[in-house]
Amino acid sequence: MASPKYDKADLERRMKGAVESLKSDLAGLRTGRANAALLDPITVEIYGSHMPLNQVATVSVPEPRMLSVQVWDKSSVGPVEKAIRSAGLGLNPINDGNTLRLPIPDLTEERRKELAKLASKYAESARIAVRNVRRDGMEALKSDEGKKLISEDERKRFETEVQKLTDESVKALDELAAAKEKEILGK
Repeated sequence: MASPKYDKADLERRMKGAVESLKSDLAGLRTGRANAALLDPITVEIYGSHMPLNQVATVSVPEPRMLSVQVWDKSSVGPVEKAIRSAGLGLNPINDGNTLRLPIPDLTEERRKELAKLASKYAESARIAVRNVRRDGMEALKSDEGKKLISEDERKRFETEVQKLTDESVKALDELAAAKEKEILGK
């Protein structure tokens, strides 16, 4: 007998993945307060290959408006500084030998609005991902019913479960986005 395509645990895992992905995307948005996650997307070209910044340096937050990047290999300070400058984050590193200090400038109102829009865009992408998972789940249920693996009543009950999962995930995404927007706009 064929096994059912519907897998609630897989759908939950995929929807949680969309929520976690949004959390990490939002952590990378600058809010005027120093956050080590701000530098996570940066890659540095060293020894002919691109490496994540966290594999060549330690990022710390010594003050609320300052990041410190302790580069492990003195010869890598230049490439790390260049990577941070060209990352488009609006940060200008101050070179202290092996350490780069990154003062976090105040955000302009215009920049805050841009970041809030970006947060909304990230949230919408995550919502689309959740809806795609929901669609996959619904298709799997129809397929299972068509193959006589589940009854119509079971399909309807499972569809209600899938919808409930979807609603919970979208609610979590909306709350994350609203909190980040509030943080960015300083309200």
